[in-house]
Amino acid sequence: MQAITLAALGTGFTFLMTAAGAAVVLAVRRQTPPLLEQLFLGFAAGVMTASSVWSLLLPAIEMTPGAAWLPAAFGVCAGALVLAVADVRAARRAGGQTGTLAWTAMTLHNIPEGMAVGLACAMSAADGALTASAAALALGVGLQNFPEGAAAALPLRRSGMSRARSFLLGAGSGLAEPAGGVLAVCAAGLAQPVLPWLLSFAAGAMLYVVTKELIPGAVGGGRRAAYLGTAAVVFGFVLMMALDVALG
Repeated sequence: MQAITLAALGTGFTFLMTAAGAAVVLAVRRQTPPLLEQLFLGFAAGVMTASSVWSLLLPAIEMTPGAAWLPAAFGVCAGALVLAVADVRAARRAGGQTGTLAWTAMTLHNIPEGMAVGLACAMSAADGALTASAAALALGVGLQNFPEGAAAALPLRRSGMSRARSFLLGAGSGLAEPAGGVLAVCAAGLAQPVLPWLLSFAAGAMLYVVTKELIPGAVGGGRRAAYLGTAAVVFGFVLMMALDVALG
């Protein structure tokens, strides 16, 4: 019971940080200037690209014995394929839903991330020496989740959703972390072996959205807008990379 409580506390903190990041959308006006929309999309693209590498693929490779590339390669392909199918179906129904796809990718990304934090916190219940490392992991993931929460909510707002609903859904993407963390603790023996595959699957889903939807929207328009959109991609990427590397 203590292990589940600690997992819930650790992933609860990371969820709150996601919600705090999603709250950025509350300051965005309904009629956002096109250039500002491009900057939002570019920032989200940069954050998601860096997160897919440092938060998902590299940890998946590091925790895989033997042919470490296999779960990463298979997971990325599977994640991209699933999002492509979802994209085609959405396009047939409503002409495409960039915001919904981005939100889906961020939510998928939060599931294995929550599992990792939950397992670390649960292990600290059995071995007090691991408490500091579990707390550091939860803090690092939580700080990373702030820009990720914004990256989940801003495309929803751009697609025409109200500020309140964009915030609620953006924050709601973070609920996948407590759910994944508690589930991982309850099925610890089963969760650990599949974690690299889940991390890679989430990375593939995020890379699909970035390539298909976010970057084209960020660099469209005139030459000046394209340069600024590209700068936003680089800024989001560098920010997320710095957080991931600095916070471990």
